[in-house]
Amino acid sequence: MKYPVNICWLRRDLRLDDNAALYHALKAGKPVVPVFIFDRHILDKLENRDDRRVAFIHTTLLQLQLELEKKGSTLDVRHGIPENIFPELLRDYEVESVFASSDYEPYARERDQKIAGILKEAGVSFHSFKDQVIFEKDEVCKDDGSPYSIFTPYSRKWMAMLNEFYLRSYPSTFYHHHFFQHSPRKIPSLESMDFRPIHKSFPPQNWTTATIRNYAGQRDFPAIPGTSRLSVHLRFGTISIRKLAREAGSLSETFLKELIWRDFYQMILWHFPRVVTHSFKPEYDNIRWRNNEKEFEAWCRGETGYPIVDAGMRELNETGFMHNRVRMITASFLCKHLLIDWRWGEAYFANHLLDYDLASNNGGWQWAAGTGCDAAPYFRIFNPYLQTRRFDPELRYIRKWVPEFEELSYTKPIIAHEEARNRCLKIYKAALAK
Repeated sequence: MKYPVNICWLRRDLRLDDNAALYHALKAGKPVVPVFIFDRHILDKLENRDDRRVAFIHTTLLQLQLELEKKGSTLDVRHGIPENIFPELLRDYEVESVFASSDYEPYARERDQKIAGILKEAGVSFHSFKDQVIFEKDEVCKDDGSPYSIFTPYSRKWMAMLNEFYLRSYPSTFYHHHFFQHSPRKIPSLESMDFRPIHKSFPPQNWTTATIRNYAGQRDFPAIPGTSRLSVHLRFGTISIRKLAREAGSLSETFLKELIWRDFYQMILWHFPRVVTHSFKPEYDNIRWRNNEKEFEAWCRGETGYPIVDAGMRELNETGFMHNRVRMITASFLCKHLLIDWRWGEAYFANHLLDYDLASNNGGWQWAAGTGCDAAPYFRIFNPYLQTRRFDPELRYIRKWVPEFEELSYTKPIIAHEEARNRCLKIYKAALAK
C-alpha cells in the first residue's frame, strides 16, 4: 500500500538543517521522502572516472543517510535521467508535491521546467525555494528594474537591503519527525555508476573566528591557511550561506563581500545566460586567440617556466583546489601571456575544481580575460614575478608545489613577460578597434 508523501528533491542543498526546500516540505504535513538523483545528463559528460565532485557528493549522501537512519527514515538515491526517474518515483509513491531549492544554471532551468511539466500532467505540484544565495534573480536591481553589470553598485544595494529577514534560518530540525518512516535504502555505489572511489581526503574546512577576522589581511597569501576552505561546501550546500553571512557580518566585511560576489555572478548568469559561451562584452569575441595546443598542455601540466603559475596548476591537478589569488594569476597568464581563449581555461577548471560552480567560474575567467562584466581592463596584465614577490615572498607555496624551480632542469619560461605583455596589448587593441 502506498502512502501520500511529499518529495524533497535535494540538489545543491545537501544538509538537513536550515534547508529552505526541506523546511517547507516537512512543514507541509505529509511524510517527506528526501530524494537525490545522480543525473546522467551531467555525469556522462565528465572526463574523469575518479571525479572528486562525484566522490564528495557520494560521501555526503552516505553521511546524510546515517543521520536519517537515526530518525527511522532514509534517502532515496537514484542514478539516471531525471525525466525518466520522476515517472518511477510517481509509481513508487503517492506523491502530492515536490519541493526543491532553486538552481539558476541554464541546464538546471531547462531540467526543472521539464520535470514541472511531468509532475503537472500527473497532478503533482512543484515548488522551488531560494536557498543557495542571499539575494536571487532580480531581487537586487537598479531603480529602473534592470540588472546590474558592475559589482560595486550591486554590492552597495545588496548591503543596503540586507536585514535579519534575509539571514534567518529555516528550522528544518523542528519538523524532522515528518520524515517518511522507512527502512534504509541502498545508495548506488560509485562503481555501479562507472566511477572510481577517491582514497584521498578532501581539503578540510578552516572556518574559525580567527580565520574570518583576519581574512582581509591573509586571504591573498597561498602559503598560509588564511581562507575558509568552504567553497566546496557552499557549492554543494553542505553548509548554509545564511549562517555564513550572519557570522561573517560581524567579523569581516571582506569575507562578506566574497559571498556578495557569489550572488552577483548567479544574478549575471540568470539574466545573461549567453555568458556561458560568449563574452559578456560582445566586442571581445573579436579577439584572435592564438590557441597553441602545446602551450595549453604545458599550462595544464604546470610546466610554463613561471613558478607561481606552475605551482597553482600542480596544486589543482593534485588536490582539486587552487587558492583564489593563484586562480587569478593562472587565468590571467593563460589568456594574456599565451593568448589562449578563456573558454579553454574555464573548461579545464570545470573538469578539475572540486568547488566548480558555473556562475563563479565563468565570472572569474571572464574577469581575468577582460571580457566580462566588471572585468579587469584588458591592459591590466598580471606580472607573475611581481605577484610572487608580493604574495609568496618566502617562496613557501612555490617550493611546496614546484620543488625543482631553482634547478637547471626546471622548464625555461614559455615566453618572456614583456614580450607577452606587448603582444597581448596589440591583439586586444586590434580586436576592440573592429
